[in-house]
This record gives sequence, C-alpha cells and structure tokens, in this order.
Amino acid sequence: MKNLHFLLKIMTLVAAMLLPGLPVAAETVLAKLLPDVKPGELVEGADAFGASHSDIPAVQILKGGERLGWAFVTSDFVSTTGYSGKPIHTMVAIDDEAQVIGVQLVKHSEPIVLIGIPDKKMKALVANYRGLDLVAEAEAGGSAHQLDIISGATVTVMVIDDSIVRAGLKVARQLGLGGLAVEETGTGPQFEINPDAEAASDWMTLEGDGTLRRLSLDVGQVNAAFAAMEDPRAAKRALKEAPETTFIEMQAALVSHPAIARALLGEAVAENLDDWLDEGEHAVAIMGRGLYSFKGSGYVRGGIFDRIVLIQHDVSVRFRDRMHKRINTIAAAGAPVFNEADLFKIPADSGFDPTKPFRIQLLVHRDVAAIEKVFTTFDLGYQLPPKYIRTVAPPPAASVPPSVDELTSQSEADAHQALWKRIWAGKKIEIAVLAVMLTILTGAFFFQSLATRNERAFYWFRIGFLTVTLCYLGWFANAQLSVVNLLALFGSVVSGFSWQAFLLDPLTFILWFAVAAALLFWGRGAYCGWLCPFGALQELLNQVARALRIPQWTLPWGLHERLWPLKYMIFLGLFGVSLTSIEQAERLAEVEPFKTAIILNFVRAWPFVAYVGALLIAGLFVERFFCRYLCPLGAALAIPARLRMFDWLKRYHECGNPCQTCAHQCPVQAIHPTGEINPNECINCLHCQVLYQSKTTCPVVIKKIKRREKVGAAPDLSRVGLGHPNQTK
Repeated sequence: MKNLHFLLKIMTLVAAMLLPGLPVAAETVLAKLLPDVKPGELVEGADAFGASHSDIPAVQILKGGERLGWAFVTSDFVSTTGYSGKPIHTMVAIDDEAQVIGVQLVKHSEPIVLIGIPDKKMKALVANYRGLDLVAEAEAGGSAHQLDIISGATVTVMVIDDSIVRAGLKVARQLGLGGLAVEETGTGPQFEINPDAEAASDWMTLEGDGTLRRLSLDVGQVNAAFAAMEDPRAAKRALKEAPETTFIEMQAALVSHPAIARALLGEAVAENLDDWLDEGEHAVAIMGRGLYSFKGSGYVRGGIFDRIVLIQHDVSVRFRDRMHKRINTIAAAGAPVFNEADLFKIPADSGFDPTKPFRIQLLVHRDVAAIEKVFTTFDLGYQLPPKYIRTVAPPPAASVPPSVDELTSQSEADAHQALWKRIWAGKKIEIAVLAVMLTILTGAFFFQSLATRNERAFYWFRIGFLTVTLCYLGWFANAQLSVVNLLALFGSVVSGFSWQAFLLDPLTFILWFAVAAALLFWGRGAYCGWLCPFGALQELLNQVARALRIPQWTLPWGLHERLWPLKYMIFLGLFGVSLTSIEQAERLAEVEPFKTAIILNFVRAWPFVAYVGALLIAGLFVERFFCRYLCPLGAALAIPARLRMFDWLKRYHECGNPCQTCAHQCPVQAIHPTGEINPNECINCLHCQVLYQSKTTCPVVIKKIKRREKVGAAPDLSRVGLGHPNQTK
C-alpha cells in the first residue's frame, strides 16, 4: 500500500511536468538581485537605494537623500546570453546626462569565467565602463568606445559589453536621460522587402549596385590600427607580410531576399534556404578570403562565432553554430574564389529590420604575449538597395487599443509559444529519427524473447544501436541527458514551474518523457543501457579493448557492492548543494564527463579532457566503470527503479543456486551471487536473456535438450519385433 501511495506521488509529479505551469507573479531580475548589492560598491559615495520607477525595472540610487541616478540590471532589458546559454546579470547605474556612473557584475553562469579566469579580473573589466557616454553610443550605433577583451573570455566580454550598451540605451531613452528619447515606430512611411524585385546574375553587377558590400583590409591598415592602440606591444608584433598583402576581404549580402538568394546561391540552395528560415527570420551571406578568417575556431569550443557580430542601432545579433550553414558553391557568374563562405541566420525575435542599415563588425586580435591578446574592430556597412524595398501603408489604428499590460503579457506568451514551435518545426528530422529509435527499442523490449533468440544477430543489433546513440544522439544532436536537467527541474518546480522552458530543446524533452515512461516499465536501464551517448561510448570502447585482448577485471563482489553507493552519495551531494545554489551545483556537476566528451567533443581545457580520458581508460578494463560507480544521473534514475510495474527479465529456479553463469557474464555485475537481478544497477542490456535461451551456455537449457534427445532416442519395443511383454515362446 505504501508503494502504491508513493507511485501515485511520482505519477502526479510526471503529470505536472507535462501540463502547463500555473501563472506566477512576474518578478524582475532587479528585485531578486537588489538585496545582494551595496549602493556604495555600485556608485562611489552612494548610501541607499530609493524608490522604484513606476514603468520600468529601475531604482533610484541616492546619496544623502538626493538622487544620483538610476540603477537597473541589464537582463531585465536585453536577452543576450553567453557560453552558458544564460543571461549575464550586470547592474548598471546612469545619471541624468546618460553617463554610466557605476557597473557591477552581479551574477553569471559562464563556465569560461568560472573555471579558468579569476572573477575579480572580470569585475575589474566591468568597472571600467564607468564614464561611458550613452549619448555618444547612440550617435555611433554602439561603437563609440574601445572594447577591452580578456584572452580566453572573448565571447563573455562581448556579451557583457553588448548588454551594458543596449540596456543602457533603452533605459536612457525610456527615462529621457541626456536628451535621448524613445524612438517612434509606426509613424511615417513603412517599408518591407519587395519579393518581386530581380537581382543581377553576375558578381560585378551585384557589387556595383550595392547588393554585395565589401570590407577590404590590407596588412598595412591592420598594422596601423594596432600601432595606434595604447598597448605598445601590439606595434612590436606587427605582421611581417608586405603592407599591400590582403589581410581580409569580406563581402556580405542579405540573402533572405529571394532574388539575392537565387543570384548568389542558385535555385536549389535558395529553396532550401527558404525551408531553413522560419517566419520572421532572415539570413546574411558572408564570404571572406585573405590571411584572416572571420569565423575562426572559437565556435567549435563554445558554439559562438566570436569574431563577427551583426549590429543595427540597439540590436546586436551574435551567431551560434546552430544558426550557421556553409555555402558550397557561389552561383553568380564571375565570383571570386573565397577561403570561406557561410550563411548566418538572424532570429525573428532579435528586432532586426531588413529594410534598415546594419553592419557586420569584425573583431581582429593580435598575440602580444604567450597567452595574452589585444583586439580591435572594423565594420562592414550594409544597406539593402532601394530596388529590393517597397513602401507599405501603415495599418489603421485600433479604435480601442489594448492596455499596455495586456499587450505585453499577450506578446510575451505568444512569443514564447512561437519560439518553441519554431524550434520543434526546425527539428523535424531529428525528432523523427529519435522516434524511430524509441520505437525500435520499445519493440525489442516487448518482444525480447524473439530479439535475443539469435545471439550473434542480437550482438550486432546492440552494437549498431549504441553506435547510432553515440554518433547521432550524442555527437550530432547533443541529446545527452544530465543530472543538471533534474536539478533544474526541481528548482523550476519549487520556484514556479513553466513547461515552455523545457520545450525549447525537443530531443531532451522527448528523451525525458521516454525515460519517465520507461521507469514504470523497465527501470533505469532503458536509458542507461541504450540511449545514453556516454554509456554507449564506454561500452563500444570496451568492445574494442576485448578485441585487442586487453585484460578485463572483475572486482570482488564485496568491493563491488561497497562501491555502488558512491554514485548515490554524489547525487545526494549535488541535490543538497542545489537547494542553496543551483549555480554551484552546476559547477560540481562537472563530475559528469558528458559535456566534455559528448557536447564539446573533447575540445576543452586539458584537466577536463584528462579526467574523461582517465574514466575511459578505466572502462577499458572494467566495463562501464563510470556508470557503475560514479554516475549521479544513473543514481537519480535508479532511485525509482524498484517502482517498475513489470518484471520482464526471465529467470530459472537454478539461477544463482547453483548456476552462476549469468552473474559472471553480466557486463555491470548487476546480478547477485544468489541469482537476483538488482534493478537499481541493471542496464537492461538483455545479455542475461540471450544466455537464458542459449543452447551452448545455459546449463538448464542444455540439460533440457539432452533430456529431450534421450527421450527421442529411446527405442519403441512394440516396433522392433519383441512382441507383447506377457507373450511366451
């Protein structure tokens, strides 16, 4: 009865995961973080925070009761995220002249900073924004200041810079500081892309009419730019090539216009581009040649292209690896040969207007020490030529406009729903492949007797499935579940559950749904044994080790049984830490090697790679070493494993007494010497079910076969002429 009551609780929690969360009161980031900030640390001489503004999340900052300016948190106004995929919360204070009088880095989850770069170094860099003139930034489009970069944290610094400038301009305009005013929209003529416009088919004409725009830099220009910097080391390390040598020639075009796409990419690619872009999204083609790459290699490590950013007034778009496609062939006649040519997607919710001017900002670096660099920027300006644009009449004003609160609430809800729907629509192929994998696996479990009848066929089926899991789910789709997902789920349930946050990653959502269902039928083994990419990597490497005759170690049962609890201790420790600080728990969750081995493909700092290497080497000798003893995710899934509704794995009475064949051959030693299968440790590899039917290995099956053969071979006395037993001669 107790188990049934507990099962009902689990089912209620799973149902809560799948139903829309109840509406919760909106709380600004400023309200959450303000108690952690001291006024004097934000603005020199300040002694208190005053009243909040009635319309925007900003608060007065006071000195002796007099207002010095307004304080706000950047993430309340802009949604730019860094490596972690989360906002970097920076508190900024600006005065009535739209001058920045205080900046403080309050909270972030950046792994680059958390691991290798001192926090005080980042805070010192952020403090240098004091004195930034937002009026000058508005006039220069956000590039009136010199960008300081910390080597190893390029993207993080650029995200912070972008957030401070854009959020500062929004606050200054809404409060009317420094003479800035909110930009009027909806007045005057409105423009849109003219889909009927035609584009030239040759490269020279496209360049001449402005369809293509160019940034051309030679070595002499770049050396001069670094020589003009305050750091003298930049000039000392000037490039040695001839001054007229092309450093970079970068060309760009807005290919979300259908005619431009057809002219540059060809008919077929243009049609595919239309499928790639969802409603409201745009794409820019960037091509380059010369000594310098506009892509670099940083995106391989962190997923962000850190050398280019699209800027349009207060809008800035940083491109991620999933917003990128390579251009294989340029269709325009007479096109030059480029070292690299790529498409970059501009999200619909970025605020980008294709009819207005924008620029591609190129970040150029120079090494000045062993691990230190200095940076400067150059701009490629772009304006869609007038022939691709047409004027549209403004929509008629509504007779009874909705209130601001209603409009904001509706647009946010619609935007969130539209976002996850677009993401799911863009993942149709990945979702279909995962659905096929889950269907095949479910069929194998339901018809396990048939699936395991042929030992060799089942072995290659399992090897093939694990290979797809590793290569497709893991390295291609990055669908690796983590204990961090569970900690985030718990935090979400406690703080106000919202299912839309979990819908933003379709494969992860589907996998967690499948895991929740599988726990009731088969326990944790359905995921751990078949769908975990890192588990698949361990098992496949162990199979290679066996083929190479690397010795396999079977730990003594007593030691093995005492090592089991380690993973439960790790999970409970992470769970306890998450109750006080989810960020600290995420850092400690690096005990999972998934991010390094699967998500980042081993492109990471050497301590992380060394740690994963040590685990994989251990797995060559002890199959699935990490799964057995250290995996906190496996521990979390094992806790409800005994609640499964069915016991699918067949056993004989002789199993464990006296037969120990399955126990000795179990890949993870999940079978007790007494014959019972421990559901907390079983990975449902079904090897014991192969042995259950084996005519050459299982003693019970062999004995039955011999008995049948003996009965079949016994002679029939009535058929061999011996007569009736009572008959006498």
